Amino acid sequence: MPFTTPNFTQKINTMKHLSLLLVSLLLFVACNQKKDKSEKSKTEATSEVSSEKEMNVLEDIAYANGYENWSEVDSISYTFNAQNGENISSRTWKWKPKTGEVTMKTQDTTLTYNTNKFEEEIAFADRGFVNDKYWLLFPFHLAWDDNFDYEVAEQAEAPISGELMQEIAIMYKDEAGYTPGDTYHIYVDENQMIREWSYTPKGSDEPRLATTWEDYDDFKGIKIARMHDTKEENFKIYFTDISVN
Repeated sequence: MPFTTPNFTQKINTMKHLSLLLVSLLLFVACNQKKDKSEKSKTEATSEVSSEKEMNVLEDIAYANGYENWSEVDSISYTFNAQNGENISSRTWKWKPKTGEVTMKTQDTTLTYNTNKFEEEIAFADRGFVNDKYWLLFPFHLAWDDNFDYEVAEQAEAPISGELMQEIAIMYKDEAGYTPGDTYHIYVDENQMIREWSYTPKGSDEPRLATTWEDYDDFKGIKIARMHDTKEENFKIYFTDISVN
């Protein structure tokens, strides 16, 4: 769908700049690389490549976050905020998952399109949507996505707290998504809730970013972590204005 505000070319350039700023900060779809040997040495249990037993672990995480209620969701709205020092960038989304309609709002622009069909000139907006949605609903992507491999370690040191937790490496395949080949390590507690994660881009041996998953809240049965903070607390991702209908 077209932009709903005037000055189309100017808005496109403005949004491309904002999109590149936010998307470059963070994670989303991809990956098919093997877990680095140095990472494996940090675990206290032998990792096993995905099996039918471990698939239940992924499902448990999704359902612990209310996945059984997702089929009732007609729309979900939220504001994604990225804070780097004193600088904050934000964009607001409304997504209708049953129809694929997405509306993005920023300080300068409002744009509505459909994920099932959109023009290449607004692909930058979809990249932003995918990125922000992964931060919001990554536990559900463990059930939705089938384009990754994974490994499970029962005891591993979480990157921020240093606590021993179950670690699951999610390794997206090389043909998957906007940034193929990325790896995520998630650290879950005894209730199968994600408490921390780290992101390693394709071609890197070390994680580029690690954040918490905290300030969980329940939105009509959908559990969402509203805060993702770094160990140094100089960069964070957080959500405001969350609404589930």
